[in-house]
Amino acid sequence: MRPGFGQFNVATPEFLQFAAQFGATDVLLNTPLLPGAQRWELHDLVKLRLSVEQYGLKLTALENVPTAFYDHIMLNGPRRDEQIDNMIYTVRNIARAGIPIFGYNWMPSHVWRTPPAYIRGGAVATAFDDDIAQRLPLTHDRVYSEDEMWANLEHWIRIITPVAEQEGIRLGIHPCDPPVASLGGIPQLLRSFGAYKRLIEIYPSDCNAIEFCQGTMAEMDDEVDIYEKIRYFGSRNKILYVHFRNVSGTVPSFREEFINTGYVDMYRAMQTYYDVGFDGFFIDDHVPQTFQDTAWGHRGRAFANGYIQALIEAVTKQGQATREPALAVRQSAT
Repeated sequence: MRPGFGQFNVATPEFLQFAAQFGATDVLLNTPLLPGAQRWELHDLVKLRLSVEQYGLKLTALENVPTAFYDHIMLNGPRRDEQIDNMIYTVRNIARAGIPIFGYNWMPSHVWRTPPAYIRGGAVATAFDDDIAQRLPLTHDRVYSEDEMWANLEHWIRIITPVAEQEGIRLGIHPCDPPVASLGGIPQLLRSFGAYKRLIEIYPSDCNAIEFCQGTMAEMDDEVDIYEKIRYFGSRNKILYVHFRNVSGTVPSFREEFINTGYVDMYRAMQTYYDVGFDGFFIDDHVPQTFQDTAWGHRGRAFANGYIQALIEAVTKQGQATREPALAVRQSAT
């Protein structure tokens, strides 16, 4: 298990040096600013990877392409087949550029939040109230049904997963955030444990996996708790990487929190990742706005990343200490 940094879209010396100085090993770029209005070219992706590697870091994942690259795929628009061809081209190029993971979402209306909340010490955190959100207008031309959105997703998964297998790249979808039934007339498909079980069964493959946003998974009003979700999907090698953040509770109303003030026991969560043999990386994802911090949140991210590294070290050392006596007993018995 490794610490990473993400949630920036330009691989500037400032961000990369910050990541290296604070002990990250992996970098995730979110919707990187690359040339191309419809698809990404191989040479641009290679240059991006090399710029990260100059700082002793690994560009392990890209998260999201512009929504305009695949909105007709999500909504079965008139340009669906054209966008599928361009997305296949882009996914192949990401793989051939030496970037092993591509994470994306199935949210044509993006992430939704309502007015923010004040948390510890007056820090400002994003929040969501479904009563407010359901009064907002449609985001697209009409109301879409669950059945048609699932049909669109299944069509895409069956096309892109064999491509990923050919190219040796793993793909994962972010949960719908917030995980409510519908927003702006668009069903939020990936809003429950059951929905994710359905997703991975569309095309059983290690390349059809999950961009595991623990924060969103913890926001779900679900019959399965966050620890069991980690255990279930982690034990099946379906978790590509983790957005390791905390929240106050579940939908219909929640706020984001500092990493150590939400309702999730983050030590227990990290222990569960360790127990199932997860060997990927963690990023802090979102952080509250704190006193005199930057827009990106350098101070908040340094705090969250340090907390992540401490938890990784704690559960790893505890696991090693537990295994060594057991191994000695087995060896003496033989």
